[in-house]
Amino acid sequence: MDREYAQPLDVEALARGVHMSAGHLSREFRAAYGESPYGYLMTRRIERAMALLRRGDLSVTEVCFEVGCSSLGTFSTRFTELVGMSPSAYRRQAADPTADTTAGLPSCLYKQATRPLRNREAPGGRETPVGEQQAS
Repeated sequence: MDREYAQPLDVEALARGVHMSAGHLSREFRAAYGESPYGYLMTRRIERAMALLRRGDLSVTEVCFEVGCSSLGTFSTRFTELVGMSPSAYRRQAADPTADTTAGLPSCLYKQATRPLRNREAPGGRETPVGEQQAS
């Protein structure tokens, strides 16, 4: 999924490749990565989209299709959930040199600072980040 993020997700084919049922693969994947295979794939797509939007030579629609999304609406909604702003706003902010709060960071820290927050998408979301306990 990391290499072929722009390809459609076929959980059935992935499961066959590791001799599991699709349901079992999804459960094991969630246990290992803290999110569903689809959620993981969308996070990879949004990370790539962020890089393409920072580059600035593609429109938001072109970026959407470049990363493998087939719906601009779904792409924009998921991008906003993970990044905290719309793709258009992110692109404008990335183009504004005075708004760059990551200038001068080493590349390893820059990558961490700009990575979408998995499992913490929307405020008040239901998913619990890996390693944290839900309050009872």
